Amino acid sequence: VQLVESGGGLVQAGGSLRLSCAASGSTFSINTMGWYRQAPGKQRELVAGMTSDGDVTNYADSVKGRFTISRDSAKHTMYLQMNSLKPEDTAVYYCNVWTALHVDYWGQGTQVTVSS
Repeated sequence: VQLVESGGGLVQAGGSLRLSCAASGSTFSINTMGWYRQAPGKQRELVAGMTSDGDVTNYADSVKGRFTISRDSAKHTMYLQMNSLKPEDTAVYYCNVWTALHVDYWGQGTQVTVSS
């Protein structure tokens, strides 16, 4: 599975961004998918996750009510809609998928910078 993220950038606090993660390859084997982020000097953390059918989603407490994870199965693309962005949301955002063979894959990351 190959993952390519896009949509990062610079935005003012209170603004919005939508990240995309396009998957290719053995996409039929994907069980779960999610978005992680890593800020400078901090560990990578889970931001939002979902099952491949979209029935189950979970969010980090810090983004609940502001971020929404979704997917377009026909396009093999996952999204992260980020609203009411805060400076503390500044990080490199990565998409991640787990397959039925218990192997995970990562995208290359996309930078999100929120200015105050």
